[in-house]
Parts: sequence; structure tokens; C-alpha cells
Amino acid sequence: MKKTVFIFGALVLALLTLFKLSKYSFISGTTSIEFILAGIAIVFFIIGVIINKRVLHKNKAVVKEIDHKKIEELGLSKREYEVLCEIALGLSNKEIADKLFVSESTIKTHVSNILVKLDAKRRTQAIQIAKELKIIHY
Repeated sequence: MKKTVFIFGALVLALLTLFKLSKYSFISGTTSIEFILAGIAIVFFIIGVIINKRVLHKNKAVVKEIDHKKIEELGLSKREYEVLCEIALGLSNKEIADKLFVSESTIKTHVSNILVKLDAKRRTQAIQIAKELKIIHY
């Protein structure tokens, strides 16, 4: 946090210095306003590209691997795993049933099987346990 505050403070200081230098350059008549504006635009563009690259690289580093062996150890069927993933997306039983083209009672059966296999009492607890076991990445 301190590093971020320091970087943005230094950035603001550098931009203020750039503005002052361009003001003096314009007043002295050695540079036209178009060149000053172009210089400021280029500086802002470069800063934007640098910040964008840092943000994009930070997000790529966070890639979670799903533990397929753990899914097999728990005894989750492929359909139960699909239902678990849909639960993690926040869908209701009716929405999951419509999406997977099965009845709502079938989804209820899958959900109860998932809760038993994950030793969970609620859907939210099942999602939390699944994330801790690294079998879902939502």
C-alpha cells in the first residue's frame, strides 16, 4: 500500500513538473502550444501503457489448477460436478435444471448428494469447501 501511494505521489509530482516546464517554455516563446500538448499526451499515453501492463500481468499470475484427483476421491460424478459448478455461479435449482435439461427434482437429488459428499450443511458451505479443496475456481 505504501509503495502504491509513493508511486502515485511521484507520478503526480512529475506531471506537475512537466506542466510547469511547459508553461515556462510557452511563455518564453521557444515552443508552440501544439508541441507542448503533444508532449503531455505522449507522457500520459506511456503512463497508461505501463499501468495497463502491470495490471494485466498481475491477473495472469493468478491461475488456479483444479484438483481432478480430489474430485474422484470424493466420488463426485460428472453431473454432480457440473451442478456444483453451477451452484458456485449462484444459480438456483430451477435455473440449473433448465440449463442442464433435467428436472428440478433431479437437481435437488444431485445437490443433496454433493452436500453429503462434501460434508456440508448448506450450498454456500459446499462452495467454500470445494474452493478449499481446489475442485472449483470461482
